[in-house]
Amino acid sequence: MFVVVGATGNTGSAVVETLLKKKQPVRIVVRSAEKGSSWKAKGADIAVASLDDVSALIKAFEGATGIYLLVPPNYGATAWLSDQRARMDRATEAVKKSGASHVVYLSSIGGQLPHGTGPIRAVHYGEGALEGAVQHLTILRPPSFMENWAPAIGMAREQGILPTFVAPQVKIPTISTRDIGRIGGEHLLSGGQGRTVVELAGPEEYCADQAAEALAVILGKKVMAQQHPLSAVVSTYKSFGFSDEAARLFEEMYEGFARNAIGYECPDKLVRGTVTLQEALRGMV
Repeated sequence: MFVVVGATGNTGSAVVETLLKKKQPVRIVVRSAEKGSSWKAKGADIAVASLDDVSALIKAFEGATGIYLLVPPNYGATAWLSDQRARMDRATEAVKKSGASHVVYLSSIGGQLPHGTGPIRAVHYGEGALEGAVQHLTILRPPSFMENWAPAIGMAREQGILPTFVAPQVKIPTISTRDIGRIGGEHLLSGGQGRTVVELAGPEEYCADQAAEALAVILGKKVMAQQHPLSAVVSTYKSFGFSDEAARLFEEMYEGFARNAIGYECPDKLVRGTVTLQEALRGMV
């Protein structure tokens, strides 16, 4: 039995799809039975638990051949980093007490860095916490998600503007969550081999100008990428409902990327996905 946390999200759903296509038994962890009803109809087992309930998590994880684990962020938390670390501690405790031997953990590019990475600091902490809790640990470190463009599609459609905090012509690593989930599912199937780091990327690097060009074709109208200054990061993210701490962590992250201080640990060993930015954007639209 494979257990998947986050099956109602982008990467987790792709993990479940990968496993079910291989006719593998899957148990998904959801906060309510209703949230798992669509997966139950496709043959998945349902475990109702939250990252705040260690006992329920232990029960959900028991008997697992492997676990796909991510800790969804609550960006409204006032003390975001400590809140995220506490949730990671509870998940780690449940993994350890369940007796599971293999975890595929969703981390991030830059997850090897202890500071200066904004919200990535939370998954760095998670990597360290899990190392002593499970025999086999596969760490996935993807770059920016292609799906991060989704909230901006409305502005592109209505105003012809695609906002970005990165210079429009600068190409950066980016990957579809479908590829992340597929690769995560494949690693669950192959089993773990001690501590393994898998750094991910899309089929090529993309810039905001390319995203705007692709959206222009898909939407049938002119779309231009428009860069905003990093000084606007905090106010922008707070307008989305992020706490002050969470917003300032994102400012730190963008500043780290701008200085090229955040990157891959082994860039010559990247595992590349197959979904192009154009394909991902068309799916989002």
